Amino acid sequence: MSRASRRTFLRQSALAGGSFFISKSLTSCGGEGGGSSANDVINVAVVGFRGRGAEHIKSFSEIKGVRVAALCDLNPAVLAKQADAFKAKGQEVQTYQDIRKLLENKDIDAISIATPNHWHALAGIWAMQAGKDVYVEKPVSHNVWEGRQLVNAARKYNRIVQTGSQIRSSYSIRDAVQWVKAGNLGKIKIARGLCYKRRKSIGKAKGPLPAPEGVDLDLWFGPAQVVPVHRKKLDYDWHWQWAYGNGDLGNQGVHQVDIARWFLGENDIAPRAWSLGGRLGYEDDGETPNTQIIYQAYAAAPLIFEVRGLPKTREAEVEKGAEKSTEKIKDGADMDNFMGGQIGVVIHCEGGHVLVPNYDSAIAYDKDGKEVKKWDGADNHFENFIKAVRGRKREDLNAEVLEGHISAALCHTANISQQLGAKKSVDEIKQAISADAGAGETFDRMLAHLQANGVDLNATPLTLGPVLNFDPKSEKAVGNDAAAKLLTREYRAPFVVPEITV
Repeated sequence: MSRASRRTFLRQSALAGGSFFISKSLTSCGGEGGGSSANDVINVAVVGFRGRGAEHIKSFSEIKGVRVAALCDLNPAVLAKQADAFKAKGQEVQTYQDIRKLLENKDIDAISIATPNHWHALAGIWAMQAGKDVYVEKPVSHNVWEGRQLVNAARKYNRIVQTGSQIRSSYSIRDAVQWVKAGNLGKIKIARGLCYKRRKSIGKAKGPLPAPEGVDLDLWFGPAQVVPVHRKKLDYDWHWQWAYGNGDLGNQGVHQVDIARWFLGENDIAPRAWSLGGRLGYEDDGETPNTQIIYQAYAAAPLIFEVRGLPKTREAEVEKGAEKSTEKIKDGADMDNFMGGQIGVVIHCEGGHVLVPNYDSAIAYDKDGKEVKKWDGADNHFENFIKAVRGRKREDLNAEVLEGHISAALCHTANISQQLGAKKSVDEIKQAISADAGAGETFDRMLAHLQANGVDLNATPLTLGPVLNFDPKSEKAVGNDAAAKLLTREYRAPFVVPEITV
C-alpha cells in the first residue's frame, strides 16, 4: 500500500470508529518523538477566532520563530477578514472551515483552540491524534469525562498541551501561593473565588436562529445534539446554554477557581460539592445562572465561588441609561466588591488574607487589614507553550492540561448539582447549608445583593442543588445516577469524543 493510500485508509478507518487519526511526519518541527532546534520555525494554526482566538493570533504572531500558518473558522466572512489582514502584511496563510481538513496538513506543528466549549476536548484529541501539540482555551472540556480523555490523549500520544489559564504564568501569584503555603498567614480557612461581572439579558428570540451565511450549523453543533438555536445570535451567548457552555462559572470563573485550588494545593476534584443560584432579574433565552454560589468541600478547607451578573443596585443601572451604563460596567464601577475583589480571589487565613484582584498580582493583609506584602508581574503564557513545544517537556508548561482539567471539573461537578436542583425557599436553603463553613455568610451577602436589585425570591425562587459525592481519584459520582449521567454526554457521530486508555 502506498503512503498516500495508507494515510487515507487510516483516516477513513478512524472516522468510522468515532475518532480522528492522521500519521504525522517524524521530521516535522514538533513531530512524534522529535524535538526542534531553536532555529526551527513552529507552524501554528488557530481554530476559532470570533472572540478569544483573535488574541491567540496576535500573541503567536509576536513570538520569534513562530508562524501563524493556518486559520480555521466556521464563518467564511470572519475567516476571510483575518486572512485579508495577513495578506495586507505580506503574509500568506492557509484557511479552512473544517478542522478535519486542517488536521490533514502535515506542516502544522501546533493547534491553538478557541472554539465554543463543547468543541474543546474533541478538537484537542483529534489534533493530538494527528501529531500536533495543542493550546486549548479554558475550560478545556464541556464535561468531566471528556476532560479526562483529553489528559489521557496527551499522555498516550506524548503531546505538549497547554491550558489557556494564563494566570498560571504569573510569577507573582506563584510566589504568593508559595508564601501562603509556607505558613506566613497560618492555615487557609476558605479559598474564595469571585466573578462579579455584569451580564445583561440576551433577550428572547422569536424563533429558531437561521444559520449565518456560509456557516455549517451541523459542524457548529459538532459533539452536541442538533437542536434549533433559540437565541438571537450564534456567537458568545452559547455560554449561557447548557448544551454548549458552562455559565460564567465555567467561562470567567474557571480562572478564579483555578487560582483558589492552586492556593489550596489540591490535585483532585473535591469529594463533595453543591450549588445554589438562578437566572434572576430578567427573563431571556439563557439557562445558566447569573447568580450562583458553589461549594467544593475539600477536607482541609472549602473552595467557595460566587457568580454575580447583576449590578450593585437596580437603581444604578436604570438611572444611568443604557449607553452610559455599559461604559461604566466595563470597569466594574457599578458592580459589587468583596474585600477589594470583583473578578478575583480571596484566600482567608488564620492570620489575615490574600487578595488576588487580577491576573498578575497579589496582596497580603494581616488581621487588621494592613498590607504586609505585595507581588506583581507575569510571564507570557503563549511563549511558555512554545518553549515547551521546543523542549518536548510537559514539565515546562505553566498550565499543563491536567491542571486545566481538574479546575474545569470543579466547575462541572458544581454545575451538575445546579442542573439537578429544585426551587427552595430562603429558609430551606439556610437550613440546608448551615453546617458548611462560610456558606451561611456567603448566602446572606447574596440575599442582600438580590434585594438591592429588586429580585423577589418568592416570585422567582432560587434553585438549590443536591449535595453530590464523588470519588476524587476515579472522578465518578457516588450514589447518584443522575449526576453520573451528567459527567459525560451523548455524542453525535462522527463527532464522538473517543475513550482514551493509557
